[in-house]
Amino acid sequence: MSETDFDPSQLVRYLDARFGDQAPLHIERIAGGQSNPTYFVTRGGERMVLRKQPNGPILPGAHAVDREFRVISALHPTGVPVPRPLVFCDDDSVLGTPFYLMERVDGRVFADGALSEADPQERRALWDGLADAMAAMHAVRPEQVGLEDFGRPGNYFERQITRWSRQWQDSDHPAIPELDRLTDWLVASQPHDDGRVSLAHGDFRMGNVLFHPSEARVVAILDWELSTLGHPLADLGYCCMAWHTSPDEYGGILGLDLAALGLPSEAQFVARYMQQTDGMAPLTTFHKVFALFRFAVIWVGVADRVRAGNAAGTNAARNAGMAERLARRGVALMSAS
Repeated sequence: MSETDFDPSQLVRYLDARFGDQAPLHIERIAGGQSNPTYFVTRGGERMVLRKQPNGPILPGAHAVDREFRVISALHPTGVPVPRPLVFCDDDSVLGTPFYLMERVDGRVFADGALSEADPQERRALWDGLADAMAAMHAVRPEQVGLEDFGRPGNYFERQITRWSRQWQDSDHPAIPELDRLTDWLVASQPHDDGRVSLAHGDFRMGNVLFHPSEARVVAILDWELSTLGHPLADLGYCCMAWHTSPDEYGGILGLDLAALGLPSEAQFVARYMQQTDGMAPLTTFHKVFALFRFAVIWVGVADRVRAGNAAGTNAARNAGMAERLARRGVALMSAS
């Protein structure tokens, strides 16, 4: 078994009691995630994924594995591509923190927006597949799948700006003047609330989906801990960060020769998504700046956890300074508008 942040024998006992039999257990930690520790778990012939809260102190409302489990449980019957949920445990005495298990789905993960590991002839289709999955997710009516109370409807951006600004203010991270500028600009530039409400994933990007092993379609949307009721343009703007960040800024594609690499333009990606929506308001600079601001504050939290010694991602320390860089990208986009 690879290194874990819990006692594997506790998981063995829990699963044996839960499923009523005994089977050999193998655990492998998955590298890459910055938030909730994630593991492949093989028990006999069953292949699963375990997601848990990190050990140590966490911010209120963060690392919400219970919300992750609830949303995939609601979406699985709809046909939106999510793994099959298996079991949720909120008893800290088992693994030290709440956790859940879901089915392990076979597929391909692309860590960078340039899709460097994919055939150039397939890259445009993969981005189309990402847009298709996002549109399918947003088409689900929350009240029809028992998620009508999954968040507060209406005034989404106002509430989100307040939430992430407060998280930034409560952090002991060194000053980032650009983040303060973005906060002021976003407060002053909020669009009129059009009343549109959908399930908002909160971290919808190329690295958080699994693609079919040989087809350009998403077979599983992952990492739902930030999901809530919100505005679909928040997810779309967040996904569009790829065109406004460089390859060394969490896998963006800014500065690359998109046509030569077989990658779509931002306008082409947005158009693919919009073709599958009804009466959606246009994506604006506000939505993209908001996404960069929010992601920067998320990276502030990552940096805080690195200093505290309980960051989940093995590459978290290597990405030090990401919050500042994303904030500067946001200011550049804001200034160009």
